[in-house]
Amino acid sequence: MSVRDKKPGERPEPQATSRGYGAPACAEIPFKARGFTLIEMLVALSVFSLAALALLKLQGFTLATTADLDQKLLGQIVARNLAVELLSDPAPPGLGQTSGDVENGGQLWHWTRKAKLTDDPRIIQIDLRVEGHAGTSPNALTIVRMAK
Repeated sequence: MSVRDKKPGERPEPQATSRGYGAPACAEIPFKARGFTLIEMLVALSVFSLAALALLKLQGFTLATTADLDQKLLGQIVARNLAVELLSDPAPPGLGQTSGDVENGGQLWHWTRKAKLTDDPRIIQIDLRVEGHAGTSPNALTIVRMAK
């Protein structure tokens, strides 16, 4: 007996389904109205978690690279400052290797200078190497200037 066939005052009889009274069977639910299965949800969450972990790892690498770039830039500034001092000094630097320390940016930098004559004896080649604290890559700069 369907709801349309019932008489006034009568209650409709519950229809038996594969899931019990009142709940429609899976085959009776339209395909578009069905939800995700537990396995589908677990797979989706695992894919999402792998993507999230990859993004976190990338973010950590980006932060470390940014800090290294900051140190490298400051080291280049120190090397260029030393080069400007050498180029603006009226007397040419002595040939050979010299080293020293300079403070810049609130940090101590160790520099090494190697001066040598080029094939043209009127020109001196000066190699500068600046190192910050341990673990950072050194900065190198080569300049040339007139011997006199």
